[in-house]
Amino acid sequence: MSQSTITVTVKLFAAYQEACGVSELVLEFPHGTSVSAVCDRLIAEHPELTQWRDVTRFGINLIFVEPDSLLQNGDEVVLIPPVSGG
Repeated sequence: MSQSTITVTVKLFAAYQEACGVSELVLEFPHGTSVSAVCDRLIAEHPELTQWRDVTRFGINLIFVEPDSLLQNGDEVVLIPPVSGG
């Protein structure tokens, strides 16, 4: 396995889950990728998610993190868009 890529599990909720049609993705990224790049990649694949870019919170391994936090191999990433009450 190449050391230049990492594999992360991405848990999807709300708008992300609806757009992607699944609740979880396993994605590969270059080493040194920030958590916000996960969001950018999903938005590139599903442009309807663009509206959520600036309001999404990021979690790595159940801890909220800043968008520039770097991913490690095996991390579990959570993208959490605003959830409306109901």
